[in-house]
Amino acid sequence: MVAFMMTGCEGHSVVVYESFEDYPVRKGSLSEMEYTPSGASFHLWSPNADEVRLMLYEEAEGGHAFETYHMQLGDDGTWHVNVNGDLKGKFYAFNVKMNDEWLGDTPGLFAKAVGINGLRGAIIDMAQTNPVGWENDRKPALRSLADVVVYEMHHRDFSIDASSGIEHKGQFLALTEQGTQSPEGLSTGIDHLKELGVTHIHILPSYDYASIDEHTFKDSHYNWGYDPQNYNVPDGSYSTDPTKPDTRIIEFKQMVQALHQAGIRVVLDVVYNHTYNAATSAFEKTVPGYFYRIKSDGTFANGSGCGNETASNRPMMRKFMVESVLYWMREYHLDGFRFDLMGIHDIATMNMIRQEAQKLDPQVLIYGEGWAAETPLYAADSLAMKANIARMPGIAAFSDEMRDGLRGPWDDDKKGAFLAGLPGHEESIKFGIVGAINHPQVKMDEVNYSNKAWASEPVQMMSYVSCHDDMCLVDRLRTSVSDLKGNDLEKLDMLAQTAVLTSQGIPFIFAGEEVMRDKKFVHNSFNSPDSINAINWHNKAKYQSVYNYYKGMIALRKHHPAFRLGSAELVRQHLEFLPVEGSGVVAFCLKGHAGGDAWNNIIVVLNARREAAKVEVPEGKYVVVVKDGWVNEDGLGSLYGPVLSVAPETALIVYQDN
Repeated sequence: MVAFMMTGCEGHSVVVYESFEDYPVRKGSLSEMEYTPSGASFHLWSPNADEVRLMLYEEAEGGHAFETYHMQLGDDGTWHVNVNGDLKGKFYAFNVKMNDEWLGDTPGLFAKAVGINGLRGAIIDMAQTNPVGWENDRKPALRSLADVVVYEMHHRDFSIDASSGIEHKGQFLALTEQGTQSPEGLSTGIDHLKELGVTHIHILPSYDYASIDEHTFKDSHYNWGYDPQNYNVPDGSYSTDPTKPDTRIIEFKQMVQALHQAGIRVVLDVVYNHTYNAATSAFEKTVPGYFYRIKSDGTFANGSGCGNETASNRPMMRKFMVESVLYWMREYHLDGFRFDLMGIHDIATMNMIRQEAQKLDPQVLIYGEGWAAETPLYAADSLAMKANIARMPGIAAFSDEMRDGLRGPWDDDKKGAFLAGLPGHEESIKFGIVGAINHPQVKMDEVNYSNKAWASEPVQMMSYVSCHDDMCLVDRLRTSVSDLKGNDLEKLDMLAQTAVLTSQGIPFIFAGEEVMRDKKFVHNSFNSPDSINAINWHNKAKYQSVYNYYKGMIALRKHHPAFRLGSAELVRQHLEFLPVEGSGVVAFCLKGHAGGDAWNNIIVVLNARREAAKVEVPEGKYVVVVKDGWVNEDGLGSLYGPVLSVAPETALIVYQDN
């Protein structure tokens, strides 16, 4: 309800609202600057402002405005002004006055181009940021989400080391270079990704974030990027020139274009759940309090653990998130989104994002962390938590059940689990193998963290053993497995990924695990230097057998639909766990030409024991395709039932020779 109206300083009517729920929702697009050579129009949603000014600047930072314009309030809470003349190359900022106080310069809520360090909006012609052939850019074919294999990477990690052989180290353009090689002559960069066979790369936050000074971007400054500043502009530190507002946009598009041409889709890590600093954010400088959840004492709720949490349930925050995702899809041709701390967002908003995104791309990939850092200030049954995933069709969540069942708990690096030979984790791995769905053979009372299935379909579960925000797999194994000797490390690494890549969920691999990367035992390397985070590409030659195993397992999954049935009903029909005596072994059969597979009765055995394991199987002859760290779909020999012997710390995959 509107409380009353008053007259502002410029003679216009100012509307005062009793609560945030009464604020109008902006009509149409949230675009705040529209450029033409003859003039530009500016718009800012700030329904409770007393006054709003537009300032034009010659530079991206410093100096004084060469022109100031008073904006006029429209009927949907949006302020407008048109400025004549060609303003291309200039910069702008809005300043909102509220309760006789100017809140300070901001590039707006939805800036699409900014100057260095993102403090001012940039006036550019977006039509001139498209690389040659952009209009012909096409998404790589994708039949089903069940076919997805994700590779999570950070721009600096992937290319910054001298051994990468990449010219544009740590930059968007690193993923456009072809023919790059390690000193040993093995492929790196985009050729490595093509060779590995992944379908999607997940790039850590690549929008404009606040924790890196773009003036010194070439120095050894590092951050993962979970510090949002301007959500709809690529970050300048990954461009060749952050001082030129169009460069970062062009180069980001060139990266996407090159990956698409290589047959790889692109997922952007998005962090709508919090901002770097609430008090100085564009949200707070435009409509104080509205975009955040505020506790009864007036302080910011902190479900993110970063000092604030956004209010996705409010209509304009929901509109912002939906429109931002669609903008990245339309302008940058992105193919998917990973939602940081998705459990802070409400279910209705996530479902709306998925519905609108699927109109542009029916196979858009949407997944996230089904949890929060602290308890959000919103009803638990309305949040996009892992437990509520069944109410969000087409959206996936990470399975920490499978992750920690394999390697041990997130909060204790020294504690192992299945891979360390510890008993009691088999049901958690089975839960991951079936894709977090209800399966009659999974004993839910023995699964860690969850006492019931939370996915309605297996493609709603992300299957993984490690990612960026934890010890990488090699470091975790070295820390949690006390009796490593010989090539145990490589064997356990490959065993872990066999579980991931034979899971009916969507496999997710952390960049560099295929070449045994390490991070010097740093658990939280978000701002550690390149010496900690960089992938050493010499490892590809050193651990070529491990790399070949990953590559072979990805190809095996691609070629055989039994490993990616995509349907809970088909999984329950075709996936049967085999009886095993004792702990440390998980075995299952994909029976009856599952999913139309040419192979019949595929048997997978994961043996984490320090001795050979024997598993009873139906009588018959079996063709071996995975054994002792080797993958060969043409066969590695034959075995015969009713008992199969599996070497220590390895996986065995066979199929019945009819």
